[in-house]
Amino acid sequence: MSLKEILQKLAQDGNPKLLGSDKTPTEAGVQLVTLSEGMLKVKAHLQPGMYIAEINDSGYLGTVLFRFK
Repeated sequence: MSLKEILQKLAQDGNPKLLGSDKTPTEAGVQLVTLSEGMLKVKAHLQPGMYIAEINDSGYLGTVLFRFK
């Protein structure tokens, strides 16, 4: 699943705000319009209520991209 697909699902469901690298909570819908197309194509994993993490080329969880507030 791509980061874009995860953010779209969260935006539709009205889920809580996300904490990104800037420590300012933002909504998933805002992230959809502010992130680059390349970033939105990144393979990612959603751990509901906890975080969204990148999936690396080996199929393992990598960097945590967003945490839920």
